[in-house]
Amino acid sequence: MEAQKKLYTEKDLKLMRAAEDSLLMGKNRVEELKLYAVKSGIKKIGIAHCVGMTREALILKERLSDQFEVYTVDCKYGKVPASYMLDDESERGTSCNPAGQADFLAQNDTELNISFGLCVGHDIIFNMKSKAPTTTLVVKDREHKNNTFQEFSKK
Repeated sequence: MEAQKKLYTEKDLKLMRAAEDSLLMGKNRVEELKLYAVKSGIKKIGIAHCVGMTREALILKERLSDQFEVYTVDCKYGKVPASYMLDDESERGTSCNPAGQADFLAQNDTELNISFGLCVGHDIIFNMKSKAPTTTLVVKDREHKNNTFQEFSKK
């Protein structure tokens, strides 16, 4: 067991304690996230979202803004042409920019970031580039209207 505990820094253990203290049986994940952030001393939260989920991201921002300074950034941040990003001649329109999203939130000194409906792969890049710890609130699942588990569990 000692070897397992050595895998965690003091900061990690503080975050683990906040996680354990934020379990709200019968409550939703947003309420747990808010309690976790309060217990962790977090003041600034970032939301990196798919442009197609802007309305939902703004609703989340409103729900968090009563206690936190909240920054949102959509996946088309920087309006980089896909042909430029992917070094090809195709006419794909504007590229998603998960590294740009992470950079925007880092420039605003967010202390906790939320991945909100980003595409597979883009979410991975965002998580890798994020300077702040990141949690996922919504995953993109086009077939199941972003409710992967409910549909998956029926099979």
